Amino acid sequence: MYRKILVPIDSSPTAALGLREALRLAKDQNAALRVVHVVDKMAIIGVAEAGMNPRPVLAKLARSGRAVLDAARRSAKKLGVEAETVLREPLTKRVADEVLSEAKKWRADLIVMGTHGRRGLRRLVLGSDAEQIVRLANVPVLLVHGR
Repeated sequence: MYRKILVPIDSSPTAALGLREALRLAKDQNAALRVVHVVDKMAIIGVAEAGMNPRPVLAKLARSGRAVLDAARRSAKKLGVEAETVLREPLTKRVADEVLSEAKKWRADLIVMGTHGRRGLRRLVLGSDAEQIVRLANVPVLLVHGR
């Protein structure tokens, strides 16, 4: 039985599938649910070099993250599941590292997340947070494959 389920999300449809599965599990197992969104500052690489101020972009990413978390909390509430939400804004860590850190800090029993299931060159170039989490997590990880 799982008592504490961590689910990392972003604004993608794939993350929504992971959240949906985590909500089902949390409801079924009467488990605590923590939803985490990591602001991926790596997404703005090159903004400063292009002569743009990165602060407004980072602020917009944080606002977007809070909106994603608020929507997740509302979805949980509709199903009768209480969900804690956490917004992480690391300066240098990868998304996977932040998720793993949150899982350890909160003592999660399970991590549930959506995955794009990229293969080949696309995975090599883009990296895979899901793969990194699966490899390094100290708890079971349930991957929900995007359709």
